[in-house]
Amino acid sequence: MNGVMGVQSVSFGRPSFLGARRSTTLELLDADVAILGMPFTTPDDLSSSRSPSSDAPGAVRQQSERLAGVLTHYDFDLGGPLFDGRKVSIADCGDVWGKPGKFEDNSRAATTVVQAIREADAFPVVLGGDHAAVLPALRACATHRSLCVVHIGAELHWRDEIEGIRDGPRSGMRRAAELPLVTSMIQIGLRAVGCARRQDVTDARAFGSELVRAEEMHQQGVEAVMHRIPRAAGYFICLDADGLDPAIAPGVEVPAFGGLSYYEATNLLNGVAGLGPVVGLALLGIVPDRDLNDITSLLGARLIVNVLGALARVDGYRRREPTIQSSAPAVVHT
Repeated sequence: MNGVMGVQSVSFGRPSFLGARRSTTLELLDADVAILGMPFTTPDDLSSSRSPSSDAPGAVRQQSERLAGVLTHYDFDLGGPLFDGRKVSIADCGDVWGKPGKFEDNSRAATTVVQAIREADAFPVVLGGDHAAVLPALRACATHRSLCVVHIGAELHWRDEIEGIRDGPRSGMRRAAELPLVTSMIQIGLRAVGCARRQDVTDARAFGSELVRAEEMHQQGVEAVMHRIPRAAGYFICLDADGLDPAIAPGVEVPAFGGLSYYEATNLLNGVAGLGPVVGLALLGIVPDRDLNDITSLLGARLIVNVLGALARVDGYRRREPTIQSSAPAVVHT
């Protein structure tokens, strides 16, 4: 095992995302896009200490192989080949390495790894893991002056704490809003009954989060919702699989009827790519054991591919704000 402290190599013989080359020596990372798995986060109860989403990074990588051989073919969803003739390099950096029970240490290590990816000027794509995986990724973007979090999901994730746990999956968006760099937020696809209490909704609105119910998306359309996205110096996309309709994404912990369709999701993501610098993308909440014919993992891989294609068309990989070099350690493990 080599690389910045906190990275675990994907074993040889196991798939990488889109068949990309493996790169776990992050000090030497040279790629436009870096794929990083975050299988484990901070559980907020005993039953989720082994997250049902922990196998999702491997499942998404496995299903991405179905797309790898056709990346240069004409894509009708994108109006041409994926990267539209541009040369875009992708590296798979393996999974974040963690120690049992060391949740805070593991989270800090994950942030260090994403920082190293960003300092190599690569676009980080995080494969969760549950909904809390967005926090280490966002904390690694601390050098940005203003970010809008675009969150697609059925649940609000604004609980302050559960049993004293403040960094759990049901608190992700509240913790994100507390970061100085996060100046705005929009949450799209909200519906049904989840973990949110009335006070959580009040707190989200008080922060200024733009709350868009899934029904509003269906009624008003993507263009109208795009006008509600706050303008910012940069954007971070958090795509929870439960934001999609269970007819196309059944492999989630709690399916909720009436979610976003494939075209609503992909057109929205493509629109965000054109708004300004996108500094990262996290795909969260897939539960492979509850999936049907791996369709949710395949859909997750497909939506990531669509975002990468959209960013290529607006030269999105090189429009990020310059970062201040951090003091993130670069300890090599063997």
